[in-house]
Amino acid sequence: MTKKSGSVMYKCSNCGYTQPRWLGRCPNCEEWNSLEEIIIDKYAISPAGKGNEEVIKQKPINLNTVKAQGNTRVSTGINEFDRVLGGGATKCSAILLGGDPGIGKSTLLLQTLSNISNDKNQKVLYISGEESAAQIKERTERLELSVNNIQILCTSRLEDSLDALDSLSPSFVIIDSIQTIYSAEAGLIPGTVNQLKYCANEFISWVKERDSVLIMTAHVTKEGSIAGPKSLEHMVDTVISFERNSDDIRFLHAQKNRFGSVDEIGIFSMTEKGLIPVKDPASLFLTKRKISQPAGVICTPVFEGTRVFLVEIQALTVPAKASVSRIYSEKIDNGRVARIAAVIEKRCGLIFSDQDIYVNVAGGIKLSESSIDAAIAAALYSARTDLAIKGETTVFGELSLAGEIRPVTKTKQRINASLSLGFNNIICPEKTNESEQILDIKQLVKTILNK
Repeated sequence: MTKKSGSVMYKCSNCGYTQPRWLGRCPNCEEWNSLEEIIIDKYAISPAGKGNEEVIKQKPINLNTVKAQGNTRVSTGINEFDRVLGGGATKCSAILLGGDPGIGKSTLLLQTLSNISNDKNQKVLYISGEESAAQIKERTERLELSVNNIQILCTSRLEDSLDALDSLSPSFVIIDSIQTIYSAEAGLIPGTVNQLKYCANEFISWVKERDSVLIMTAHVTKEGSIAGPKSLEHMVDTVISFERNSDDIRFLHAQKNRFGSVDEIGIFSMTEKGLIPVKDPASLFLTKRKISQPAGVICTPVFEGTRVFLVEIQALTVPAKASVSRIYSEKIDNGRVARIAAVIEKRCGLIFSDQDIYVNVAGGIKLSESSIDAAIAAALYSARTDLAIKGETTVFGELSLAGEIRPVTKTKQRINASLSLGFNNIICPEKTNESEQILDIKQLVKTILNK
């Protein structure tokens, strides 16, 4: 009798015998309570990419009966990478790593595989659709990496990759990159929307059923976003962005993380031997000057995850060209700079509407937290008046539209970090359990400028 799609059958978990109704004992192997309810679905796709008509029917369960998994993280052997991932890569998870061409994505992942493969109990697989095995081997020799236990597969066919996964059952899988993988089921051209969704779903389905970690690298557009459908970022558990400044410094941060914080940032230095974690990033973004500090420059402590960095904010104002003022700011949002300039113009009477405003962050790090408002205001005022800020000064606080500098979180940690780097003149509002001390922007200007 032909089985109709959507019909319910009962299958023995011991011997595989099926029949149309439930029995307490399997007629074939005589095992008790072994018949499970399944659904006949001719359109179902198994993780191996093959048709699978028999699908176990899932039923809701009480969440209180579910046991939380412990020790589910795998260390990459790179502290900065583990920090961004939330303490290591989580088993049964899919990670998407995006970044500009040549930024070091493959180098970072090869270093990760080399560290993990030192444990003989861990099987690792590197699937490359962009480079040959000889090219990858040459890179590992240049980086002086241990590759004794690394399995490599150079192919763009999804079916070859899935067969290798089934045969090796690796605990750590790298796909470099997902845009180069294609399947005949979704067409013959890699990188299309259907190919990306189909191939990524097959890899994610495979890893979700096993105690494995999957990392897929992804191409990015000229705007820096991951190329392809936005649904690709929704499908994975973690989305990590790899960025660089004008020097050899690389920044790694999570845009999405189901198993950790998205506030942490990893900092690397690119060398001939690969990516080296920066051990002391607190003073990485400070400029060491032998001369006095120029106008328009101020330092401020910022939090990125659990660490404090001292960064230098620079501002410059020049008369607007063609009577149309503009704001040029890559590392700080233009809207924030415009709002702070408007507050200074209203509360301090200093005109910015006829000026082009340039704002930069030394070192190339992007800043978004509210504590930098006071530093931006100080830098803009200093640049507009051409009056230098007193040396060894740090400023932090949130600026309101009323011209108030309000307290921010983790004040003590910011002060301690500033003092440890020799900044003895710290300007910030204080916050206690009883009340808040709010500074006025006019008080801030009088305090920090040499008048």
